[in-house]
Amino acid sequence: MQIHHKPPFGRGYTPLVLRSGPTADMLMDFGVLRLSPGETYESYSKTDERLWLVSQGKGFIVSKERRFDVSRPTLFDHAPWCLSVPARERITIGALDQAAEFYYAATDNPREFKITCYPPEACRSEFRGEGTLRETSTRIVRTIFDDTNHPESNLVIGEVIGVPGKWSSYPPHHHPQPEIYHYRFLPSQGFGLTAIGDTPYIIRDRDTILIRDGEDHPQVTAPGYAMWYLWVIRHLDHNRYGPQYVAEAHQWVNGPEENIWQPKR
Repeated sequence: MQIHHKPPFGRGYTPLVLRSGPTADMLMDFGVLRLSPGETYESYSKTDERLWLVSQGKGFIVSKERRFDVSRPTLFDHAPWCLSVPARERITIGALDQAAEFYYAATDNPREFKITCYPPEACRSEFRGEGTLRETSTRIVRTIFDDTNHPESNLVIGEVIGVPGKWSSYPPHHHPQPEIYHYRFLPSQGFGLTAIGDTPYIIRDRDTILIRDGEDHPQVTAPGYAMWYLWVIRHLDHNRYGPQYVAEAHQWVNGPEENIWQPKR
């Protein structure tokens, strides 16, 4: 399923995915918050854990015990700040001397844990796919938190930077847990393509893709354009996110590169 949103996002909170209606099976709320300089926004829930990820600008996040000053010049060249907030914790989010934009996700979680801040230096960043497939699927993968560093959460979150002209989320794979992809491009008129299961989509700036149980989801970035996408996964109550299942027909591509056809000059 694809959700289009014409740029730019308006001021305040814009919901993109809801735990009701046609997107209820994603088990997550997801949206974007834009604040003007000096503006603030309050967040509270009795039942939901929430995460706030800085997209751009300078801002702050305050709880009753701590204040976090956060900033991000660009999505593509700078790792994120991300705050994980448990249920029953009230926070205030604000923009400083320039506008600030935050991505938001929430899901039910009765576990108690402390507010946890993941600064840019805590983000695990890697050039995934390097040295394989003749570098056609080399991309940057930033994992912010998963079960290895935040097992109390019901969410997993990270980012991918798709290099111009290359593939990501490759080889085609799937998993039973629902996943949200949300895209930005550099320059912003850029585009990419994906196939969710057997359904192809053209992806543009600020589009959102919903991935459900068993759907393979390879991506490719148009030459000349960089593609950033945020990925958020909801652990299932009795099946937490872990291994990915590569489509059997495409498992061979992880083998020797000499098996891949090349043009002869």
